[in-house]
Amino acid sequence: MRDPACSDANERRTVMAVAVQTAVREVMDIRQASEYLGISGDTLYRYASEGFIPAFKLGNRWRFRKSLLDAWMDEKSGVKAPAPLAVMPRQKKPVARAR
Repeated sequence: MRDPACSDANERRTVMAVAVQTAVREVMDIRQASEYLGISGDTLYRYASEGFIPAFKLGNRWRFRKSLLDAWMDEKSGVKAPAPLAVMPRQKKPVARAR
């Protein structure tokens, strides 16, 4: 007979493993980045080789940073990042001079 507590633990481990695998990583390989961008791996490889898309080589393999891909997509789609709020320092009140 199966132990229900053991079965629940196995199910939780399986769910956690799937969640970790499906989470988008900050540094992705060709396969992960092509799935993230919705383009073929061959197209992504060509874009990286031509310098069209932000990428770097680790050894002989292309790697892609999610943050750089997001910024690149925003730039190419015309989305402007919100400008940082300028905070002006408070000016001091003038002090009356002694007579």
